[in-house]
Amino acid sequence: MKKIGIIGGTGLENPDILKNARIVTQATPFGVTSSDIKTGQINGVEVVLLSRHGEKHTIPPSKVNNQANIFALKKLGCTHILATTACGSLRDEIGRGELVFPDQFIDFTRHRAVTFYDEFRPGELKHTPMAEPFDRNLRNILIRKAKELGIVYHPKGTVITIEGPRFSTRAESRMFRMWGADIINMSTAPEAILANEAGIPYAVVAMSTDFDSWKEDEDPVTWEDVLKIFDRNVHNVINLILAVLPEIGD
Repeated sequence: MKKIGIIGGTGLENPDILKNARIVTQATPFGVTSSDIKTGQINGVEVVLLSRHGEKHTIPPSKVNNQANIFALKKLGCTHILATTACGSLRDEIGRGELVFPDQFIDFTRHRAVTFYDEFRPGELKHTPMAEPFDRNLRNILIRKAKELGIVYHPKGTVITIEGPRFSTRAESRMFRMWGADIINMSTAPEAILANEAGIPYAVVAMSTDFDSWKEDEDPVTWEDVLKIFDRNVHNVINLILAVLPEIGD
């Protein structure tokens, strides 16, 4: 039976949305998860909710325990993972408040654990394929439902994940554009890598909140701007996830 892990998911913990909610704990060999884990049903679908940066957003990007988070979702029986994230746009055509469903990532982090395999057992090498890091079926459902709901979206794109917590310099932002990145954030690459290692289909709903630092006719990104745009448009993310959940196959 399908059970959907949702990382991020601001607003979905609302009692009017999450039915039969309860808090569960899941021990992991990698330490504790970022937040309490909530389980329940949304639109009749079993879900597991986890706040990436903690319930009060107290965990910086570099300190998120991605290994524990993904391991816990796997142990709790999650068959799929949907993640939500704010991102900066590196393209004129991706405007503020618009959604992107990435199909590729560039990992520009430097200080994070990005594998479950710190050592190989004799005769058991773990080199996980990563050519298509985001699940195509999940992305197709997101695309179809976004279109039905009339949400402005971009069906694909390359997300570059930087270390943070600082934002990019203008030179870095321009370089990322030259590399072919379309959006930028501080969270997706480690999650996507570990979800693939765990064998869990994974997709991201990314909301563009700013233009990073490359666009000189715009003010450089600030955290206050990110929050303002995210809060103004988060209903689109919530409505999309509510519509997508029943469509995900077992």
